[in-house]
Amino acid sequence: MEKLIYGMPESLKNVSTTYCPGCSHSTVHKLIAEVIDELKVREKTIGVAPVGCAVFAYDFWNFDVTEAAHGRNQAVSAAIKRVLPDNVVFSYQGDGDLASIGMAETIHTANRGENITVIFINNTNYGMTGGQMAPTSLLGQVTTTSPKGRDAQHYGYPIKMLELLAPLEGVKYLERVKVTNAASVIKAKKAIKKAFENQINNTGFSMIEVLGSCPANWKKEPAEANRWVDEKMAEFYPLGVIKDAR
Repeated sequence: MEKLIYGMPESLKNVSTTYCPGCSHSTVHKLIAEVIDELKVREKTIGVAPVGCAVFAYDFWNFDVTEAAHGRNQAVSAAIKRVLPDNVVFSYQGDGDLASIGMAETIHTANRGENITVIFINNTNYGMTGGQMAPTSLLGQVTTTSPKGRDAQHYGYPIKMLELLAPLEGVKYLERVKVTNAASVIKAKKAIKKAFENQINNTGFSMIEVLGSCPANWKKEPAEANRWVDEKMAEFYPLGVIKDAR
C-alpha cells in the first residue's frame, strides 16, 4: 500500500503564488500551513496579514485570515485573542510593518505578554513599495533611499528586534531562523511549531524571526540572494534561540 509522505497541506490553497521568484514568503507560508495541519488547529486558526508583500496572504492560506492597518497587526491579533481565547491567533509581518510603523505595537504587545504567535519576516527592505531602506537594513546596504549604502551617522544602526524584546518580562520565546536550504527550512519549521505550541499551552508571547531573501529588490538571482542571507545577514543577525523562558 502506497503512503503519501509529501504533498499539499490542507491549510494551503492550491493556487499560483504572486510572490517574486526566490522570495522567502512562499516557503514560510507553507511551513505555517504544515504546522497548523500537524497541530490539528486549522478550524480555529486566525491569521492577521500585514501591509506589505504578504498583504494578500488570505489568498494562499486555507483558514481564516483578516487584515490589519499598516503596523497594527499585533494590536489586532491581541484583540482577537482576547475575544476568542480558544482560537489560535498569529500575526504575520515584514520588517517595515513590525519594526518601523508598528514598533510601538510590537513592544507593548510583547511587554503585556499577549498569548499570540508572531512570524516576523526580515528581508532588510520595504519589499512591496520598491526596496526602500528598512529599520533592519544592514550597514552599507544599498537601497532606493540609501543609494550610497546605509551609514550609521545618517541613518542609525540596524535594529535587532529579538534582542530588543528579550529583556521584557512578558516575552517567553524568541528564535531567529532562515530558509535558504533544506536543513535550515527544517529548523525553521521546528521553531514555528514550537511558537504555536506555546500559544496552545497558554505560555505567552512568542516571536519567530525569519531571515528572508528579496532577490527582486536586492538585484540578485535567487541563489545569490540566499548566499547573501547566509554570509551577510546571518553574520549580523545571529541564528538560534534568543530567549526561552517557558
